[in-house]
Amino acid sequence: MPYVNIKITDEAVTAEQKAALIKGATDLLVDVLGKNPATTVVVIDEVNTDNWGIGGEVVTKLRAK
Repeated sequence: MPYVNIKITDEAVTAEQKAALIKGATDLLVDVLGKNPATTVVVIDEVNTDNWGIGGEVVTKLRAK
C-alpha cells in the first residue's frame, strides 16, 4: 500500500487543485510502479507559511519581499 504525503503552503489551494494532485500522484504510482489505485493513499498537508522556511527565511517574509 503506497503512501504519498504532499506538503504545500496554505495559500488558496482549491479543492479542485487538491483533487488533481491526489489523482496525479495516484496515477503516477499506477503508471510507473504498477500499484493498485484502490490501496494507494495520498495525504495533503497544508502548512502555514509562518511554519515553512527556505534558505533560512520564513516563507511569509519571503512572499512579502
